[in-house]
Amino acid sequence: MTSTDAKGMELEGTSEQRRDPIQGNSLYLTLDLNIQKYCQQVAEQLMIEKSAKKVNILVMNPQNGEVLAMVNVPEFDLNRPFVLNTQVDSKIKKSDALNQMWRNHCINDTYEPGSTFKIITMSAGLDSGVVKESDSFVCPGYKIVEDRRIRCHKVAGHGAETFVQGAMNSCNPVFIEVGARIGVSRFYDYFKQFGLLEKTGIDLPGEAGTIMHKKSAIGEVELATISFGQSFQLTPIRLLTTVSSLINGGHKITPHLAKEIRSADESRIQPLNYDTNEQVVPAEISSRVCAILEQVVSGGSGKNASVKGYKIGGKTATSEKLPRGTGKYISSFLGFSPTKNPKVALLITVDEPQGTYYGGMICAPVAATIFENILPYLAQK
Repeated sequence: MTSTDAKGMELEGTSEQRRDPIQGNSLYLTLDLNIQKYCQQVAEQLMIEKSAKKVNILVMNPQNGEVLAMVNVPEFDLNRPFVLNTQVDSKIKKSDALNQMWRNHCINDTYEPGSTFKIITMSAGLDSGVVKESDSFVCPGYKIVEDRRIRCHKVAGHGAETFVQGAMNSCNPVFIEVGARIGVSRFYDYFKQFGLLEKTGIDLPGEAGTIMHKKSAIGEVELATISFGQSFQLTPIRLLTTVSSLINGGHKITPHLAKEIRSADESRIQPLNYDTNEQVVPAEISSRVCAILEQVVSGGSGKNASVKGYKIGGKTATSEKLPRGTGKYISSFLGFSPTKNPKVALLITVDEPQGTYYGGMICAPVAATIFENILPYLAQK
């Protein structure tokens, strides 16, 4: 090879060497292609069946925070990122519609979790000792808090029930009472202890933070609504991460997709480590939470998520969107299996389903389908 100047004249005393490119390192992810594809198909079908605005599915290993699947539908064509995937109102700017389309709703958007948050209230109540499984409650169909009449989803009320039965029935008055027993100051301390007031630290950009009342602004009404998952917002990844920490024996995890870095010839493998040592609740409390949530699925509001031959735990939710009274809901189900030493946890959310909108009716059966297919698959890996 020779070098020339700007006029094309050969330069003397210069030389160049050709070096073949060196293949770089590879980043291996926690995503499981088979689980991701299957959840994608399930989400697309569910969105069509319920004429929903969007569907999100998260699947995670609750022991270490490895994200096995992260699905947002409708999706967009990565090869045509400026082509809208849905029809939008002509009043909406295309730039705004594109920004909305590009969002990863599992981590970029917040929502009111509804009754899935009762897992948090349950854990705080058991850990603080203000409630135990056999405690008795009475649900007349509502709870008077200051000047508010906060109703239960069962207008006629559940009548006399234990705390476990209240969880199985997803009874709002029971959890309002538990929240009141915990109290504002102690409940807020649990929010911090469980990591709810901070971002998860997932290795993806744009994670949104929790939108929560200031401690000084929480009165009796706010405490009551927080206790069953309303009047504040968090991301799906935040909720699933916190619940995973409460069912895995009580240790805090960091959700992540990056698993390890490998050299081209795989002679060097560098695992990416994430801290799981911080304890958020004792293992005994975690075990009790799992046992209650197993009963929610085996004989309660989450029974449509049950799978023969497997022990499933979980909680349903149906949260009314703001502004109230518009008839728009977010339905969801958060589940895990097995109930002892869980290996997989998932969260399904359906935004504005048409027709039947209860989480136990539309999300729990989908969770059962996912569990039925991925649990045997994971057992073989």
